[in-house]
Amino acid sequence: MNHVLTVTVLLALASVAAHAQPLCSSDGQPHPTAILERFINADCQACWGDAHTPRPARGEVALDWIVPGSRGDDAALSAAARQDASDRLAALQLAVPAASDIRRQKSMGDAGPLRVARGLAINDYLGGLIELAQPLPGRWSAWLVLVETIPAGVEGTPVARNLVRNVLQLDWTVGPKAGSEPLVESRPMQIPEGAQPARLRVVGWVQDARGRIRGIAQSARCAEN
Repeated sequence: MNHVLTVTVLLALASVAAHAQPLCSSDGQPHPTAILERFINADCQACWGDAHTPRPARGEVALDWIVPGSRGDDAALSAAARQDASDRLAALQLAVPAASDIRRQKSMGDAGPLRVARGLAINDYLGGLIELAQPLPGRWSAWLVLVETIPAGVEGTPVARNLVRNVLQLDWTVGPKAGSEPLVESRPMQIPEGAQPARLRVVGWVQDARGRIRGIAQSARCAEN
């Protein structure tokens, strides 16, 4: 990604950070109280169309990870598979499923104000932002995931999905003086081939050193011109 494009993408995101485009951020959106992560092995095409796929409970946000399979590029779902999914399984200390697996985690909701945002798509990139306004002391792990929201009945899925398309993972350390400075990161995020920009949004959360989720935020969909 060249320097000019990087600057352009981040300038587009700056308008979101300044609240100029509230529909692209988590501003005014309800904060999820839990995350339902659904992992599908890329070899298992039937898993994508499984009518018994667990649905999110009230207050949960679902994330759909496609894990690289043993067949590599020949796997049925290889086009959507990401190494990030394998990394997420490792972070959760879970094995790669032969077919599919799920993990549910509730948020303690005590991390302080958490905000996420995305900018407009420009040349296969968009800017992603995550901000923790009043961080508590300690070590934090922040995740910002770019998801494509696919409605039920579209592209062969019987359930609505938030297909993970890109991931930004950060490690933050906060000194003993809590709430002194906000923790914020904004970076360009590549839009994978085949993803539809109009269906993209971001979901973010923060975890403590013990892996407990302390806060979750999700953006609304961003209207594309």
